[in-house]
Amino acid sequence: MSKLTLSQLESHLWESANILRGSIDSSDYKNYIFGLLFLKRLNDVFVETAKAIEQEEGDDYGWYDRDEHQFFVPERARWAFIQSQTQDIGSAINKAFEALEEENQSLEGVLASIDFNDKEKLPDKLLLQLIQHFSSLNLGNEHLSEPDMLGRAYEYLIKQFADDAGKKGGEFYTPSKVVELIVKLIKPEEGMRVCDPTVGSGGMLVQSVDYIKSHGGDPRNLSLHGQERNLNTWSICKMNLLLHGLSDHRIERGDTIREPQLTGEGKELLLYDRVIANPPFSLKNWGREEAEADEYGRFRFGLPPKNAGDYGFVQHMISTLNHEGKAGVVMPHGVLFRGGAEGKIRTGLLQEDLVEAIIGLPSNLFYGTGIPAAILILNRNKEEDKKGKVFILDGSKNFQEGTNQNILGEKDITKVIEAYDSWTSIEKYCRVVDFAEIEENEFNLNIARYIDTTEEEEEIDINKALLDLEKLENERAKTENKMNSYLKEMGYLG
Repeated sequence: MSKLTLSQLESHLWESANILRGSIDSSDYKNYIFGLLFLKRLNDVFVETAKAIEQEEGDDYGWYDRDEHQFFVPERARWAFIQSQTQDIGSAINKAFEALEEENQSLEGVLASIDFNDKEKLPDKLLLQLIQHFSSLNLGNEHLSEPDMLGRAYEYLIKQFADDAGKKGGEFYTPSKVVELIVKLIKPEEGMRVCDPTVGSGGMLVQSVDYIKSHGGDPRNLSLHGQERNLNTWSICKMNLLLHGLSDHRIERGDTIREPQLTGEGKELLLYDRVIANPPFSLKNWGREEAEADEYGRFRFGLPPKNAGDYGFVQHMISTLNHEGKAGVVMPHGVLFRGGAEGKIRTGLLQEDLVEAIIGLPSNLFYGTGIPAAILILNRNKEEDKKGKVFILDGSKNFQEGTNQNILGEKDITKVIEAYDSWTSIEKYCRVVDFAEIEENEFNLNIARYIDTTEEEEEIDINKALLDLEKLENERAKTENKMNSYLKEMGYLG
């Protein structure tokens, strides 16, 4: 029997979105499709394991012994039971989710936020069609052509839904090539503790794992932590990590600034080797009032203004780095040059030599905003030759044009990484800037102050230009004379 390929699975999953079109808002597709995909995957792996035990041992205990399964699927949550329902199907799916959460502590809250029991949006006829569509897939491990296929297909769907949802897509998804660039800049290693404090759908944590695998490391020795405010997005993140086979993670719910949940026993912030994030740009209602009474001492460089929380997230990240920790964070360009409270915070960060690099990105890379952004690399333990210096790179011209967004290509990413790793200056592209020069510029980090990207104007040969002009005027005179002679012949001119 031929195994399911990634492209077949992707097509099948996207077709499930087509079934939903016209019934619900496109930004809500992901909740229902991800829920059913997750339910089918858990069922198929459970059934596959139970049948294998039955065949090997000649006993049916695999169907009821919880210790034999990573996730135990009770009878009312099994696909065969749901498939047998002909009415009130939404209610049956909701009860299946509840049963899974009751039986599996690690799934608590993950599925409860998805409500299938809305007959106006999801009538039985539509749900029957969806169930039938998913029934033709076998998502057991033996039927997949590659081990991480479910996770990769899930990432594909997340991207497609971000495309489909437009501006809303940016709330839960950072373009994968931007994530790839940040991961390659901060270089996580096996044995490290990695955190994304605004985790979204978990893509940055997944790509950190992929990076370690690609460098021969064992990602099982990696601790993955994150926090997400939006309940539905938190659920998507949990499912994403589980479908990638990453069961050893800690993803908390809640507002990172107002209520940081990644704390230890003494209510102290947990510290990390690598922190990676794409917080919401210039968030207005970011938690200024709570920050004024912050019990964790996160805002020692100053409080950001009420209408822009960028440096709130930056300072949170710095507070969660251990003494050798490094962070990569996406920020709008305004944080590089805005004055007032933000200028004071930026000055403090530079004076403590925490800023290692500024990587300017092309415009229109992100969902919901066309503004250009920059990656800030923050480092608590700079190498000796990098102390008192900041690496500044202007990557604004290196991209591929896409349908809705611009895209970072492989060559664009490689160019940035090679320049950053070599830590040398390249004319009109990047520079290693001494602290003294930054101080002279009053701690303004606007990239244009340090990288001159203006094209030199070609020198004009005045004599040649005059000769060309004279030649053009002669040709014009000849043409006018010719035209006038034709008009005379036709009787239009006397």
